Amino acid sequence: MKSFDVAIIGSGPSGASAAFELAKSGLSTVIIEKEILPRYKTCGGGLVFRGRKNMPFDISSVVEKEFFEVDTYFANTNLKFTTNRDQPIVSMIMRDAFDHLIVEKAKENGVTLLQNHKVLAISFGEIQTIHTSEGDVQAKFIIAGDGALSPVAKIAGWQETRNIIPALEYEVEVPVADFERLSKNVRFDVDVIPLGYGWCFPKKNHLSIGVGVFVKTKQKIDLKKYYADYLKTLGITEIINEEAHGFVIPVSPRTDTFVQKNVFLIGDAAGFADPIVAEGISNAILSGVLAAQSIIESKLDGVLASKLYHEKLENSILPEIRTGVVLSKFFYEKRALRNLFLKKYGQLLANAMTEVFMGERTYPKDYKATIRRKIKEVIF
Repeated sequence: MKSFDVAIIGSGPSGASAAFELAKSGLSTVIIEKEILPRYKTCGGGLVFRGRKNMPFDISSVVEKEFFEVDTYFANTNLKFTTNRDQPIVSMIMRDAFDHLIVEKAKENGVTLLQNHKVLAISFGEIQTIHTSEGDVQAKFIIAGDGALSPVAKIAGWQETRNIIPALEYEVEVPVADFERLSKNVRFDVDVIPLGYGWCFPKKNHLSIGVGVFVKTKQKIDLKKYYADYLKTLGITEIINEEAHGFVIPVSPRTDTFVQKNVFLIGDAAGFADPIVAEGISNAILSGVLAAQSIIESKLDGVLASKLYHEKLENSILPEIRTGVVLSKFFYEKRALRNLFLKKYGQLLANAMTEVFMGERTYPKDYKATIRRKIKEVIF
């Protein structure tokens, strides 16, 4: 039976980044992946600069396009805001190539990759035994980077406390004229779907177009209908080819814990996507690195590693996400008040959001007082 210090379930950006960090320390590490790499992964594929600048190696070989300008529209209004930067605000990637690159870099540092190994069950103890479709693997620590649905979290006993929202994306080939027109900038269209937005992300030879609902609602929303309507908004009347991919995104963190039974949750398994725009890659990478650093610094002490991970999260990801959860509800649910607010402060807020994307700032901790003050200025 193969035995390691750390087993990472899932080869996405969070898991592969954790593996890369662990390998540098000399800890024996294995990535357990249920598919054969490279594999397609449903994702908008927009890597914001705060995530790209923290990568420990050059990723330009898998970047399809870079965008230094972002347009944000608000449906049924004349509100439009554009932000520009000298560095790429968003770099477009395809997840099969991006994820595979990080895994290959981790393997160069000594990480073992077990592909086509689906996790079936886990026997917990001082040493964890991971029962897979291709045999058993042992490790003292498990890092679960197995995505929004996270079978490992369920096996380890977590109850669902995240807010998980639906999204629908299509990889779309359009006529040359439409592609040239729509491939100049990244585009967000807020309110083209209730409580959410549509996006148009230009890739090398096609467009990634999608719609998502980013606030929990009891209302049944027909994503396909709003996607079809969004194509009209974009002026697309002819499609050469399209592939649909439905998926879910956790836009709030778990409320209990991120470690139990020596299992560490990272990325979407933990609920670390940005609550306002649902961008998850940058925090996925960061959380993977933080989990790895906690295990390394603890010298394989499970209690200390858990304590360190929670401390690192509280000092980085969690305060911003908790603020984002509240701001997201205001942004999507208080539409009339938000638009009134944007008429006066829209460009300022667009610039601030871009600064978040760039890693130049975080969401304000005094947001309640700031919002109340600004609303009074708008109304009175």
